[in-house]
Formats: sequence, structure tokens, C-alpha cells
Amino acid sequence: MQNFKELGVPDELIQGITELGIQKPTEIQQRAIPFLMEDGSDFIAQAQTGTGKTAAFGLPLLCKVDPKRSEIQGLIIAPTRELAKQIGKQLFRFTKYAEHKIFVEVLCGGDNIDRQAKALQRPTHIVVATPGRLLDLIKRKALTLVSVKHLVLDEADEMLSMGFKKELTTIFGLTRQRGSTWLFSATIPDAIHALVKDCMGPGPQVMKVDKSHVVNRDIDHQYAVCMRDEKTDFIAKYLKRRKEERGLIFCRTKEGAIILGKQLSKLGFAVAVMQGDLTQKERDTVMRSFKKERFQFLIATDVAARGIDVEGLSFVIHHQLPEQVEYYTHRSGRTARAGRTGISIALVDPRERNKIARLEKELGLDFDRIH
Repeated sequence: MQNFKELGVPDELIQGITELGIQKPTEIQQRAIPFLMEDGSDFIAQAQTGTGKTAAFGLPLLCKVDPKRSEIQGLIIAPTRELAKQIGKQLFRFTKYAEHKIFVEVLCGGDNIDRQAKALQRPTHIVVATPGRLLDLIKRKALTLVSVKHLVLDEADEMLSMGFKKELTTIFGLTRQRGSTWLFSATIPDAIHALVKDCMGPGPQVMKVDKSHVVNRDIDHQYAVCMRDEKTDFIAKYLKRRKEERGLIFCRTKEGAIILGKQLSKLGFAVAVMQGDLTQKERDTVMRSFKKERFQFLIATDVAARGIDVEGLSFVIHHQLPEQVEYYTHRSGRTARAGRTGISIALVDPRERNKIARLEKELGLDFDRIH
């Protein structure tokens, strides 16, 4: 196991990440950081939430920025407002002890666009943005991308599934002078291959982290066998035992999330629901309330949970297992952050026990059955 200094990360950045509780590089960090620090040409990495990908691209990007040049040199595109803000917050924390200040602006929908345009009049080295808001500000001539040298796409598969292909193609066209493109994606579907072929240079470095290494080993993976109509009762009994601990409950559909939220609320639990039909303002209200601990538990669908980053979650419950193995990694990675331990519990009916065996085989995990 290499440390961050051996990977080439400067001491001033190491001091910042150490304060965040990040002591040992994850596999994606060990493999990506040296390449991006030294070479930094076009790069594709398959990496899930919870694997430390923000540091994997964020630390090399910070090192490549010249603080003496007050122009946008790095551009990070994210699919959701929550993820963009999370990335911006992490970069700010990484540079806490940097000798020369690196200025980062986060541009996303839901925030006042006039205020964002005014903020861009200050020196800005890195922009983190959602595709739509970035192009809106470009149309207003609030910023230009002519000086961008490094373009990063985070959760590229999610951006394409959300219908941002046209916007991404436009952004690629506006940054033709860039020296490198770094693409991070949980999955590499055909749409990603087409995007790479159309918009990236030939022969990008491709890195795929083995599935057995993407799951945080500080997570205790468990499962319980129960029928569908028994799941709410099981969850209620489990939550009662957690006392002051906080957790995230995943449902496969928005209807299921809403129903479960109503059921648990009637039983007296302080729960909030995050699902795809919420407006940005409603999403912000839910997340702000959850982070301020006005709710103890959050129920969410996979799409709605993209970019959610809440510290101190003790457990994740899967009301239903997702269809894709990668989504299980996304979900369980919400707990056991920054060196902490956590629990991931899957609720399966008797006919789904083969799904647990599949997860054990593909991810190299051992699941303990609980009752």
C-alpha cells in the first residue's frame, strides 16, 4: 500500500486530506494519481461512488493549476447540483493549507445565476458545473472556456442517461484547446464508447478497477430474508434499535420510496424522502434538513441519491436490491466514509437469495444473514 507522498502528492495537499481523515489511498487513487500527475493525457476510469474518485482526479488537477494565472484552467462537469457542490467542497478542503490560493467556483441550477455571473468576475482557476447552468452562463458571456487545459467528466454515464449528450458535445467543442480529458464513470455503456470516439483523442488510457476492490472493506454486509409485505415491519424494528444513529434507505422506484416514507412516518420515525419528481428547491430543502439532523433517516431512489454526501451515516438499507451490481456499490458506499465503519443490509424475498450469491461472487464479499 503506497501513501499519498509516494504517489507524488505535495505535502500541503496531504495536510488537507489528512485533516479529512483520508489516510490511505484507495485503489483508484493509487492507480490514477501517478498517471494523471505525470502524464495527464486522456484518461477513462470505471469507478463507483465511495471509491475516492474525487481525490483521484481532484489532487492531480489542483497540482496542474498555475495559481499565478487568474483564468479558468480546469473544468469539472457533474450531472447533479448535489455532486457538483460536493466536489467543490472537497477541492476547497484539499487546498486548506496550500501556499498559493486556488479559487474554485461551483455553477449549478437552483442558485442565483446573476450571483454566479458576478462571482466569475473574480479570479477563478477551476470551475465545477452542471452542463445546463454552465452553457447558460456562457451564453450570458459570464465566462469563457478558451483557457481550459483539463476537462473532467464525473459520473459520465449518469449525465448521458439524464439526456445531457448534446450539452456535453457542445462543451467538448468549446474546449478544443484542452490538453487532456479525464472521464470517470460507474459503468461504460455503448453511449460512453460513442462519446469517447466522437469527442476524445485516440488511445485514451483506460483503467477499470476490479469489482472486488470497489467496495469499502470497512462495511459489514448483511442480508435478511423477508416477504415484500414484511419489509416495512423489519425496517421499523431495525430503526428502533439504532437509537441516535443515522441511515439511508434505498428503494428501487419513486412510488416505493413515497409509500415507505408515509408508512415509517405514521410509525413515528423522523424520515425524509428524496425522489425524482422533487423540484430543485424541494431537493435542497430535504437535504438541508437531513444534514442539519432534523430527520434521522433518508429514503431515496438511486437516481435521486446521486451526489448525496452526508457525513456520519451508520448504515444503508436496501428495500430492494438494484438490478446492476454497480448500483449496489453506489448505495453501500454512502456509509463507512473517511475511515469509519458502517453496515449495509439487503432485504430479499426467498426467491432472490441467488442475488446475494451473485454479489458475493462478483464483489468478493461475504454476507451475513440476520433475522
